[in-house]
Amino acid sequence: MKIKIQENEFFARIDRIKTAMAAENLDAVLVYGDEYRKENLRYVSNYWPIFERGAVLIGRHAEPILLCAPECEKVAHEMSAIKDIRLVPDFLCVTVPDEITYPHAKYTSFRKLAAEIGGIKRLGIVGIDAMSHNLYESIAGSFEAEVVDANKILFDLRRIKSPAEIACLREAARIADVGYTAHMAACLPGRTELEAVAAGEAAARAEGAEAIAFFVFGSGERTATIVGRPTDKVIEDGDMIMGALAIQYEGYVASVEIPFAAGMMPAETRRVIDVLVRAEAAGLPFLKAGGKMSDFVKAVRNHFRREGLEEYDIYPPLHGCGCAEAESPYPNEDTEDVFLEGMTVNTDISLFGLKGGSNRIEEGFVITADGAKTMSPLVRKYCADWLGNK
Repeated sequence: MKIKIQENEFFARIDRIKTAMAAENLDAVLVYGDEYRKENLRYVSNYWPIFERGAVLIGRHAEPILLCAPECEKVAHEMSAIKDIRLVPDFLCVTVPDEITYPHAKYTSFRKLAAEIGGIKRLGIVGIDAMSHNLYESIAGSFEAEVVDANKILFDLRRIKSPAEIACLREAARIADVGYTAHMAACLPGRTELEAVAAGEAAARAEGAEAIAFFVFGSGERTATIVGRPTDKVIEDGDMIMGALAIQYEGYVASVEIPFAAGMMPAETRRVIDVLVRAEAAGLPFLKAGGKMSDFVKAVRNHFRREGLEEYDIYPPLHGCGCAEAESPYPNEDTEDVFLEGMTVNTDISLFGLKGGSNRIEEGFVITADGAKTMSPLVRKYCADWLGNK
């Protein structure tokens, strides 16, 4: 059976949203998404628009309605777990100011939808930070209700992953491992950065990736770009390679990054890699259910401090993962929260600006009662082999 989220799980999520709506005294919630900020919309419906916008309208005492625009109507029917699909002109193509005419489209409107559900005095919007001001004004004016930011409802629900979600993330990580293996083999002196990235992306697509969420890349001095894109720069012998491959599978994103060098590895580069690998090793014992998130962060950063490299550590070394590559939690040294069983997280252990090059380690983990379980055997083996060879 294909690894995916079954329809009943989407409706269970909507039921949990309705429970949260009652607690927040919300009469309806509109979950917004588009091609770029897709995570919440995909989470509640499985729909992922291209070019256009979309939303799910959930009345506390009504069945959910998927809202889309004409060009993606068939895509919506193909993807969505919610079968009541309506067209609204407000969700037309996001990139042009022109009024696009679709002569066969049968539109509804936000005002008609508000009347259909009825009794909406408080409307929560999930994705309020992702939509345009004009769209927000159209929604607020049409529903004639108090509008509140309901992002927290989805952020809270998405923190703990179901077995099906974990299976999707594991499959995304498996595909990322395949792609990254091909990418590492292609990072040879004389090839361009674009050629090296293309090898990894092609292998991942062939293995079943529905999308390449991103491929951050830099070689040599370009590793200091932090989130650079590949260019036609030629990889040179001894270049540090900084490449992060993020794979999307059934709406879930796993990222993989291993610090390595092309050709002969200079001593300065070896030291950077060694510090990164040992910093992750210092933090992993704290990555467990019931453990304070801040303890993981402190363990990693204390290792950098002992090495005298704290000035090159530019952001926290861990974040959640799921429908977005980076999602809650995103802890720092002051975070009081603890890891919970069923959370999925990604290490993001980095040093930028050193003479030997800049890099990071990205490895996905599932938090279990017995500790953290890697989702990326490739990264785990690389780090274990590195430490075993010291």
